[in-house]
Amino acid sequence: MKKVFLVLMIFFSLFSFSQSINNYEFVLVPTIFDFQQSENQYRLSTVLKFRLEEYGFTTFYSSDQIGMSANDRCVYLKVNLRDESGIFATKLYIEFKDCYNTVVYKSAEGSSRTKDRKIAYNEALEIALLSVKNLNYKFESKSAEKIAVVTDAELLGATQEDAIVDEIFLFAQPIANGYQLVDSSPKVVLKIFKSSLSDFYIANDNTKIGIVFKKNDKWIFEYYVDGKLISEKLNIKF
Repeated sequence: MKKVFLVLMIFFSLFSFSQSINNYEFVLVPTIFDFQQSENQYRLSTVLKFRLEEYGFTTFYSSDQIGMSANDRCVYLKVNLRDESGIFATKLYIEFKDCYNTVVYKSAEGSSRTKDRKIAYNEALEIALLSVKNLNYKFESKSAEKIAVVTDAELLGATQEDAIVDEIFLFAQPIANGYQLVDSSPKVVLKIFKSSLSDFYIANDNTKIGIVFKKNDKWIFEYYVDGKLISEKLNIKF
């Protein structure tokens, strides 16, 4: 009987640091930021979400039930407001961060000298948003299908048809949500992140993203290079 794997995210052709903001389809907007005392204080979350949608982004609140688990986090950007206000002025920056908490884009400063805090924060936000608007955002997918169903037979056919790289010996060291795999140097060769499936990981090596899974008691790292599926056998010591 064939096993069917639900692949939550497969084979990003570029690692996150090389991506531009246009490579992300979704943006998550928090309902409360670090400097706030209550949800949607001064209606900043509402305004931010509304403006981003005006600029072409597909946005969700971080509290929305959108059918994506933590393992899908590389599909979207997280937007954050940084409050760098001083005594005489309210100052805000807008940051877009990827799944590795790397800032993909930081807006110009938005500032206001209005004394009323609600008005000041909204004025500062609107000014900061102008630089986001000028990005002329348009989603440009540079990844393979984010969700796919793959059977054992299809995986077998793919590995037979495309390149297979010799086995690599690596040692697993625990990190948040997964492991970093190091060689004997020791050098970090690959990071793998847990998915909802056992023995199935989302993987990246700083230049490409793919999947690591166990098949016939062997660990396999698969990714695409110029449209060609590459399969590496890994000898992982957990």
